[in-house]
Amino acid sequence: MRRIAAAFAMLLPMIAFAQNYSIGTGGQSGIYYPFGGALAKVWSDEVSSINVKAEVTAASVENTIKVVRGDMLAGIAMGNVVMDAYQGEGKFPAKMPVKVLFALYPNLVHPMTLQNSDIQKLEDLKGKRVSLGAPGSGTAVTSAALLKTLGINPEKDINAVYLNYSETTNALANGQIDAGFIVGGQGVGAVTQIALTHKLRVIPISQEERQSFIAEYPAYSEYTIPEGIYNNVPATDTLSIWNVLVVHADMTDDMAYELTRVAYENMGEVRKVVKVAEATIPANAKQLAGVPLHPGAEKYLNSIQ
Repeated sequence: MRRIAAAFAMLLPMIAFAQNYSIGTGGQSGIYYPFGGALAKVWSDEVSSINVKAEVTAASVENTIKVVRGDMLAGIAMGNVVMDAYQGEGKFPAKMPVKVLFALYPNLVHPMTLQNSDIQKLEDLKGKRVSLGAPGSGTAVTSAALLKTLGINPEKDINAVYLNYSETTNALANGQIDAGFIVGGQGVGAVTQIALTHKLRVIPISQEERQSFIAEYPAYSEYTIPEGIYNNVPATDTLSIWNVLVVHADMTDDMAYELTRVAYENMGEVRKVVKVAEATIPANAKQLAGVPLHPGAEKYLNSIQ
């Protein structure tokens, strides 16, 4: 009995020392949530000083704001949102103290409608009921920016609603909207599910439209979704933007180093949960140009070269 009491007494300081944190993700029907949950488990298991949980959020903008406020240890966010925060543009009225730990995987722009719709191209969205994504999400930022570069005013030229992934696909399936945007990883669950139950069309983004958008938003790249990724959806030209892990610029170098080291050394566990983590490798860490890596993350990456 004394041995048990002594062992428990030794354990108490360790328990007290571990601090509780969260990682900002997104809705439960997207990839951010399982990816964040897998990272949270790895960090909690392998870094003795922290306990981390995945927090459901409205995604990129909310995550970045909460990281800046100190409400989150880290957040998953689309690169364009983090770049806006770093530069004090878009949704951010001033430059935010943010850094990147490392890039995760590319998000793809999925403009969607049903095959029986008369919407064949993006300009056909004029006058239609369109979901632009959840408020405060990277999807909403991207979809609005894309429409504006095409001369479509989201506030005047379409009937815009702001729904998350599952709300968008449910509304599309039920005829409550004519089209919707989801910006997520290749094979994102919400798109996969509706393609299995309905005849889905992912609206192609033409070369001219892609080039025009990239000229204004160089963080994006051209991408072709391969045939067969979604049921009965042919190869489709679109845009991509890398997701990153955003942290506060004041995070200690030691913490950033440990989070980066543990994440990469245990990425195999994350890949068991989310296939897109195959892209989360050190060679891709700096895919987001324009926002510096945290010095602690940089130190780890330099140590393995």
